[in-house]
Amino acid sequence: MERSIQWPFRIAVTDPGASVKLAVQLRDYFKLLPSDMRVAIVCIGTDRSTGDSLGPLVGSALRKFHSSIFDVYGTLEDPVHAMNLDETMERLYWTTRNPFIIGVDACLGNSANVGSILLGEGPLHPGSGVGKKLPPVGDIHLSGVVNVGGFMELALLQSTRLYLVTRMAELIARSLHLALVLLPRQDDAAHLRLGQLDA
Repeated sequence: MERSIQWPFRIAVTDPGASVKLAVQLRDYFKLLPSDMRVAIVCIGTDRSTGDSLGPLVGSALRKFHSSIFDVYGTLEDPVHAMNLDETMERLYWTTRNPFIIGVDACLGNSANVGSILLGEGPLHPGSGVGKKLPPVGDIHLSGVVNVGGFMELALLQSTRLYLVTRMAELIARSLHLALVLLPRQDDAAHLRLGQLDA
């Protein structure tokens, strides 16, 4: 596929234009999808661990938009985690004929990348940072680097600042909504205006 975005794409949560920059990267990819594909966003994690709550926070924020454009799996109320991931993916494929899946999860990284959001092609591998083997999720993925990795990962996830995780979740949800709902409408309006000028 030809596209203008560079994979993987990384943006810091502190970047003033982060949500728009991330949304534009996502939109450029979504434009290339077949029209019959249904977007499903699978937000992985649990609210029992601060660092691992990024996914459910994103899912709950997306649900507030009440959009019919995409489906959301994984919220604070109904999280998707190690115990129900297989079941959730089976249900997704059973109910959606041709899904395009976006995986969302927290991850650990080096200190320079903490607070960064990574957009990558292919699936994410939930649980790999803490030694769990779970099925890969996503045609593309969004990962939030919530803390430093390398030692005592479970303890680090527990001690991660909620402020950082909440801020990252809001940015990811806002960017996805922009890319899937608002920016396509602006593109359609621009095309309509151009058509009127040509007429």
